[in-house]
Amino acid sequence: MSGHPLCFIFDNFSEGRVLCKPDGTIPSAEEAGGFERYLATAGMVLKRPPCDLWGLFEPGAAVDRRAGYAFVSRRNLPSRDSDIFRRAGVAFQIMCLRLKNKYCGVCGDVMTDHELDRARVCPSCGNVVYAVMAPAVIVAVEKEGAILLGHNVNFPEGRYSVLAGFVEPGETLEEAVTREVFEESLVRIKNIRYFGSQPWPFPNSMMFGFNADWESGCPTPDGGELSDVRWFKRDVLPDIPPSVSISRKLIDDWLARSAE
Repeated sequence: MSGHPLCFIFDNFSEGRVLCKPDGTIPSAEEAGGFERYLATAGMVLKRPPCDLWGLFEPGAAVDRRAGYAFVSRRNLPSRDSDIFRRAGVAFQIMCLRLKNKYCGVCGDVMTDHELDRARVCPSCGNVVYAVMAPAVIVAVEKEGAILLGHNVNFPEGRYSVLAGFVEPGETLEEAVTREVFEESLVRIKNIRYFGSQPWPFPNSMMFGFNADWESGCPTPDGGELSDVRWFKRDVLPDIPPSVSISRKLIDDWLARSAE
């Protein structure tokens, strides 16, 4: 884990808001002792120090807002420091591994931490559980100097992004890209090219990014996940995701190439 060890303290919000100091920074690992009385449970991100720590705020406990401490959505951390955003996500996933695997799903015995791996193990039957990673695809579809962007019903008003979705059992990544784009927009694509990947711990996705070209179809929102989907030229882009996300990296890559 790069950087000075930090202490990521999360509340019980579903996406894990993280405690920030008055200056907007994360408490250091050395400062963790000052928060012990507020924590329901805590642990290390790696198997041994020095490393980042995680903690879960005791339900019902009140953060000292008079001192300027506040819980901040992890989604708002990218604008401050992309490394902090990544480390906060890792800490959240390790915490969830512990909290969601107290008991063995095979025999029901109490699980313990694995001696070597970041995993949970059952001392009775040997069942080993690792952090959940759900594969998802995200794709920038291009057509004659325009990019296909959609407004998800869960986005802030006016926010648009490239299309994405989870991989289903038995699918290749490329098959998932083709299916998701058609399901969400009725657009057929071709020339699928791999772009890159990014962990996206909200709560446990692994995003695989692609580029693709339009083949046929007029963008039509699915009426479920997307309320709008359309082509955008580079000079009339709407509000788009923050720079740390792979969705923004795909858009920025298209902007750079379309300017050539």
